[in-house]
Amino acid sequence: MAQPIHSSNTPLWQGDQAAGLRKLFATPPAVVVPVVASAEIDCSGALLERINSAFTALGARTLVVDAADSSPAPAELADVHLPSCIEQLSGQVAYFAARGLPRRHVNTRGSSANWLAEVEAAAPGVDVIVLHAEARDLARMLVGREVHPVLLASLQPDSLTAAYAAMKLLAQRAGLMSFDVMVGHVGRPKRAQRIVERLASCSDAFLGALLRQTAVVDTVDTHFDTSELEMLAAAQLMPVALPAHELPAHRAPQQRMASLY
Repeated sequence: MAQPIHSSNTPLWQGDQAAGLRKLFATPPAVVVPVVASAEIDCSGALLERINSAFTALGARTLVVDAADSSPAPAELADVHLPSCIEQLSGQVAYFAARGLPRRHVNTRGSSANWLAEVEAAAPGVDVIVLHAEARDLARMLVGREVHPVLLASLQPDSLTAAYAAMKLLAQRAGLMSFDVMVGHVGRPKRAQRIVERLASCSDAFLGALLRQTAVVDTVDTHFDTSELEMLAAAQLMPVALPAHELPAHRAPQQRMASLY
């Protein structure tokens, strides 16, 4: 006599519920890392590449959502079938050209948070979504999210002014008061560090905002000290920033990523 597939001692709904819970908690949601676009610097591409490389070194699979005004135009199907517009650049990095899309999906309350949720749903296999957009667009997408936007700056004085203005806008519109910053330079790390210190001083004195992690990044020399950038990337993946001596720098990439959860 054939045995029943399901034991009569265990209600079927309990098994379905357990399977659903396992599926729910099997894969953590992607971490959204907002990177504030700036028209006042000419090294945005290099800085995006640097931070993306830092996430890759941690073993993370990354989707770069490039919604800045300077990014390429989106594909024609972007409003119809978003997943088909995501380009796989390598085994760990994907790219989505999304210029203007957040503004095309603003609801009656001025929010485009639902569009960001659609992006997350379209890329279920990624660990990190690097969201590159202007501050005004980020403010519409990030309402209610616990994130630490990454500001970009360079040695140009106007870039410092733009970074501070972006910080002020995100503080006022989205209630975000903790930021990271990357300052790009070519062979002048001390001057770049002074930019960091000036921005930190102004943000604390006039906004009450905090620069949490900072990284001075040489955009040409590939052999510069990457420890600050590694700390920034690790902090973005953690609820609390890791002390330098705890950064898992000597493990295999996938082991390092796993250790962050």
